[in-house]
Amino acid sequence: MDAIRGTASGSAPVPLSVLDLATVGSGTTATAALRTSVGIARRAEARGFHRYWVAEHHSMPGVASSSPAVILAHIAAHTERIRLGSGGVMLPNHAPLVIAEQFGTLEAFAPGRVDLGLGRAPGTDGATAAALRRTDRLNEGADDFPQQLAELTRFLDDDFPDGHPYARIHAVPGPVQGPAARPPIWLLGSSGFSARLAATLGLPFAFAHHFSAQNTLPALDLYRESFRPSAVLDAPYALIGVSALAADDETEARRQVLTGALSMVRLRTGRPGLIPTPEEAAAYAFSPLEREFVDSWLGNVVHGTPDAVRSGLDDLAKRTGADELMITANAHSGDARLRSYELIADAYGLPHLG
Repeated sequence: MDAIRGTASGSAPVPLSVLDLATVGSGTTATAALRTSVGIARRAEARGFHRYWVAEHHSMPGVASSSPAVILAHIAAHTERIRLGSGGVMLPNHAPLVIAEQFGTLEAFAPGRVDLGLGRAPGTDGATAAALRRTDRLNEGADDFPQQLAELTRFLDDDFPDGHPYARIHAVPGPVQGPAARPPIWLLGSSGFSARLAATLGLPFAFAHHFSAQNTLPALDLYRESFRPSAVLDAPYALIGVSALAADDETEARRQVLTGALSMVRLRTGRPGLIPTPEEAAAYAFSPLEREFVDSWLGNVVHGTPDAVRSGLDDLAKRTGADELMITANAHSGDARLRSYELIADAYGLPHLG
């Protein structure tokens, strides 16, 4: 349980963590984005954030986090204490044995620091999902998610029953090599399905408030009401993903978050690309429908001065009862994102751990 439950530090009401998409800004490169990710993870560790997670996305030029396990292996070599995990791996895109091997390897690299967050969505469009899975039966993955999860769990624990077709298969690195901890499983979701499944299995739950805010309270209520204690948890534990960006003044914060809003407009209209610059976003002629979308989107992005962001995060923690807030900062430049995490840490008086 200690591997799951975080401890709040400074004056934060709950533990604070980081969700990174390794975003690629217009005029920059994936190499620069991934180097920024290393910097963010190191800064998060130095300032007392609890976890650093990366999310699996595909065929999105502005997101370089298509391979969470690869990124996390590199981050593990550049950090010492912070928990590292996937927020998440989209299980239907992969064979459970492959995920068990990848995260067993990560656990060997960073013992006791790895989280395995799992989602049931493809993290991309239908054609890309078909290319990933080598099948056009895309509903099969989502429908079979509980079965895939059970299979993955057995590979991680090396405990298929005698007579099972996989009983002689071992996920290596793993328990077959001797007693060792294994990464705790988290279920991720943006609706009630994963909330109910996480509750039934007694697993921790991570909700994507940053892009499904209207479903946050119903999903968390369902999770808590349906929760069954397990060997993993004796009580519910829920974190929520929050889009937040702090800057030295309100104008600069608004200027930065508009880049992420324009990027979402383009994504939702089938035009994914690199994250636009603040100048591109300011000059863009939004249609009335796009402007309505932007206003709605930014209404769920906590942004402004450090004090304003702290107030917004405190309010969100209080309204949702979340046990942990996982902050994602969407902006064009890595410097703006790094600065935001630093300002948020300062606003809460998080320690400088060196």
